[in-house]
Formats: sequence, structure tokens, C-alpha cells
Amino acid sequence: MTLQVDSYVPLTANEDGVLRVGGTRVTLDTIVSVFEEGETPEQIAQNFPGLKLEDVYAVITYYLRNQERVLAYLAEEERASEDLLRKIKAKSPTNYLRERVLKRKLEETKGNPGKCSGS
Repeated sequence: MTLQVDSYVPLTANEDGVLRVGGTRVTLDTIVSVFEEGETPEQIAQNFPGLKLEDVYAVITYYLRNQERVLAYLAEEERASEDLLRKIKAKSPTNYLRERVLKRKLEETKGNPGKCSGS
């Protein structure tokens, strides 16, 4: 009798390239993070009810066999997230408003040199 070996890994990329587990919204980085924090596959499956235990084991096995590649992917995702956050903050109306208030205060102190900033 021959046993067929299945190498199925339940990871799918969404339109942004984020890898999700088993058709859920749970991401690869979430699984890796909680696993590295010491959670067992059973605890992970219990804490994320949409996940199947066998999918958690498959993803962790994939991670352990491909740590270098997975960590490179996670680092790239982190960089992309930081870039996006910077862009959002740069376009934020609160930054624009803050700049206007600071500019106005600076102009007021230039026009009134004896004025202290705390009064």
C-alpha cells in the first residue's frame, strides 16, 4: 500500500498580498506572532474560532520549515504597513491644522516679541 503525502498549506493571498489562513480573516503574521509568544496550536485554534486545528498545524509546520522566507515576508509586510501609516499621517487633516496653528502662533510671537508662549 502506498500512502499519498499531501503538502497542502491553507494560505491564500488577498488583493493586497496579505496571507490569510484557511479562508478566514486571520493572517499568517497573527499565527506566527502568537505561536512565537508560546501559544500551542490548540490554544490558537481555540482563540480564533474560525480556524481549524489542522490548518493551524499546517501553517505552523510551513512556518517552521520556511522560517527565513516567512520572516522575510513578515518584515516586508511590516515595512509596507509603516509606509502606509506614514502616508496616511502625512495626508491627515490634523497635521495640516496643527501646522496652521503653529504658524499662527509663530506669527503672533513675531509681531509681539514681549509675549511669552505660556501666557
